Amino acid sequence: MGSKNSTAGKRADALRSIEAIVQAAAECLGQNPEASLSEIARAAGVGRVTLYAHFNSRAEVVDAAMSRAIERGNEVLDTVDLTGDPLLALARYIEAGWHLVDQSRALLVAAQRELSAGRIRALHAGPAARVEALVARGRAEGVFRTDLPVAWMVNVLHAIMHSAAEEIRAGRLTSGHAADRITTTVLAAFTPPGTPVPEIDGGACL
Repeated sequence: MGSKNSTAGKRADALRSIEAIVQAAAECLGQNPEASLSEIARAAGVGRVTLYAHFNSRAEVVDAAMSRAIERGNEVLDTVDLTGDPLLALARYIEAGWHLVDQSRALLVAAQRELSAGRIRALHAGPAARVEALVARGRAEGVFRTDLPVAWMVNVLHAIMHSAAEEIRAGRLTSGHAADRITTTVLAAFTPPGTPVPEIDGGACL
């Protein structure tokens, strides 16, 4: 009985350590993509030995922090209304999605350095599936172009979001203007060839 309780206690301690490390990694890497494992361990209140007992490499720590950020981001995106006019729904998605990218842009830089492109795509599968459904609906309703694959269009949208993050880091764009710039650019990319690009203003399509 005592052994079982001891094992359960050790497991609980391990889970607490892992949670503290992932939380610290998200915070440290969110401020500095080059934050070291020593800094992360110190912020988590654990030693490097404890950190390495749970994670084999910096890449694993970054992966866990990125997974956590995307999981929480998915919770936010779940609250976004993607029904109704596809153009307005797209604008709402961009507004919410951009804020998530903006909040985690330093963490994303760390992920791009440590993780493979395939792994980053896999981590973004949830948000990608959500917007793929929206793009497919917009195509069916004749609002979005149909001459390009849906997956490519979704990739373009997310690439523009990530480019906006880079522009902010370079000082060429402010966070307050990013969502409008992204929406304008994406609408131009998604509009069927030969069709005037719609403008969205005050919650209505002009």
